[in-house]
Amino acid sequence: MTAILTTGPYGPGGGSKDMLTGELNFMIDVYTWPTPNGHKVHIMLHETELEHNIHPINIQAGDQFKPEFLKISPNNKMPAIVDQDGPDGKSISVFESAAILLYLAEKTHRFMPQEAHARVDVWQWLMFQMGTVGPMLGQAHHFNAYAPERIEREKIQYGIDRYVNESNRVYGVMDRRLQEAEWIAAGEYTIADMAIMPWLRNPDKQGVDISRYPKLSAGVTRFGNDRRCWRLSKRWQISHVNRLPTRIKPGKSCMARHNPAKAVPLTDVRS
Repeated sequence: MTAILTTGPYGPGGGSKDMLTGELNFMIDVYTWPTPNGHKVHIMLHETELEHNIHPINIQAGDQFKPEFLKISPNNKMPAIVDQDGPDGKSISVFESAAILLYLAEKTHRFMPQEAHARVDVWQWLMFQMGTVGPMLGQAHHFNAYAPERIEREKIQYGIDRYVNESNRVYGVMDRRLQEAEWIAAGEYTIADMAIMPWLRNPDKQGVDISRYPKLSAGVTRFGNDRRCWRLSKRWQISHVNRLPTRIKPGKSCMARHNPAKAVPLTDVRS
């Protein structure tokens, strides 16, 4: 059928509309699951107001090892996306959560500063999240929450202590950073904040008392209270994920609270 390209607030990429039925064929397919890395992309998609299709990848059922998913994400990790309206109008697939954040920031020209020094600041804190926050907090969470019986049996307390101590060190790094600035990077809300915040939702399971890090604790609370997309991500609980709408329509950007001029009307999440 003949289709025409619809244009969203930030240029082409909103989807193609069938001229006969009027149905919108969404352009971005999202392969994801409710994990911190998944939530990074959920938040960014909501912030950039991009419509998208949801494809749950149940990592407990082994969906990440299916051949069709490995074609998109060869490291069998989610999230991954396929943008049917990629560069030069050609389809492109992207795996690794930070790569997806960078891609969407470039596509929409949002949440990434244009000034060179500020961009480098975002890059370095994004790499800090990928190379330190995720691996250390993820391992601490694993040993504290998912392997208690085996830990007791094998008595690998050294490993537990290592990751808990490293997690506390990392929390300290971020707390000191927020003593200097309102946001993690570049003095503004960017993909660096989106990448880090989902990892800080369960500090107790990482062996961390977040009250020891007051600036970071306040930042997490503010993020949770002020940003609708954080609350939106709560829908992404494992018990509910398979009942999510297949197609997600964009709502008002969470940045609207801080930049009312950028606000757009909030729309419903539709099936």
